[in-house]
Amino acid sequence: MSLQKGVADGAGRYNPNNPNDEEQTKHAQEKREKRVKEGVNPPKKADLTISNEFDPVTYDPQYILMVNSLKKYFPIKGGFMSKTVGYVKAVDGVTFNLKRGTTMGLVGESGCGKTTTGRTILRLSGEKTGGQVLFNGQEIYDLPSKELRALRTKMQIIFQDPFSSLSPRLPVGEIIGEAVREHNLVSPEEFSDYLDKVMNSCGLQPFHKDRYPHEFSGGQRQRICIARALALNPEFVVCDEPVSALDVSIQAQIINLLKELQEKLSLTYLFISHDLSVVEHISDTVGVMYLGNLVEYGSTEDIFAHPLHPYTEALFSAIPVPDPTAKMNRIVLEGSIPSPANPPSGCKFHTRCTHCTKRCMEEAPRQVEVEPGHYVVCHLYDR
Repeated sequence: MSLQKGVADGAGRYNPNNPNDEEQTKHAQEKREKRVKEGVNPPKKADLTISNEFDPVTYDPQYILMVNSLKKYFPIKGGFMSKTVGYVKAVDGVTFNLKRGTTMGLVGESGCGKTTTGRTILRLSGEKTGGQVLFNGQEIYDLPSKELRALRTKMQIIFQDPFSSLSPRLPVGEIIGEAVREHNLVSPEEFSDYLDKVMNSCGLQPFHKDRYPHEFSGGQRQRICIARALALNPEFVVCDEPVSALDVSIQAQIINLLKELQEKLSLTYLFISHDLSVVEHISDTVGVMYLGNLVEYGSTEDIFAHPLHPYTEALFSAIPVPDPTAKMNRIVLEGSIPSPANPPSGCKFHTRCTHCTKRCMEEAPRQVEVEPGHYVVCHLYDR
């Protein structure tokens, strides 16, 4: 009996004959209700306001693409009700213009927002958070679905991984010609000859149409991706690291192919890459991104000869030189990249910058044109 009574008393059950148990139960219930209401460790309330203030730009016919203060935030869900508790600021106010028939290189560390910028420009990542994207004077995000569908043929993308972006269940001819048939670009009688022409321009043979992606090498798969993009006669192509997964010799072939097709078809490229040597070779202008912002933008010659932003200097100092006797003045950045979900105040680069001042910690820098066509976002040049 004593053992059973001890188990019953120690089990935490309420005994109505004991007034102390009633008081303890009531006190525990009040503590539970308070914890549920306030939270055990209530987090600091995040700033969920999104500023969408910018000066609208007017269309200039010399530019095929005009990006103005483009923002793309991804919500962070948390709590029992999955409410928005913050945002990942993947693209946070990017501005640049791209002339027709030219190539703009977009460089930066992994996670800085290069690919998200390209996908947001093409309206492939849902709705934008703010800013403008003008393609031939049209705001892409204001177009209804029917007009946007017609515009898809003029804007294409070459994805980073050629294998995962190709359907393993479709032959190459169907992969390249699926969109051609969907948009009725050619008649059914001309369809086969048109595919042969497109594939031949990309270094593929007509008998490749019946093969599947796994039967090709990496370079051939990338040519298939290029052929799929060019089959729709686009004017603007986003090249998302198209040679990063290829051997050096194959990289040269793909780069030369892109340049040849650009001259032949008057294409405009946004070339996203980590390889600065490739960017210097293929690009007319270069933009340097850091944590969702474009910190420097200008012609390729100016950027590589006279980098202005401290981050650009550190990035370009890592370019390998094919000379074992040459001594590199390597600039090593201390610390790690801040989180885009909680970026530092002021200049986002001030936590790793050797030229950091009090102004950098408190005030975000603005874009300054230091030289004609050479823009930099840094307080060092904003006097």
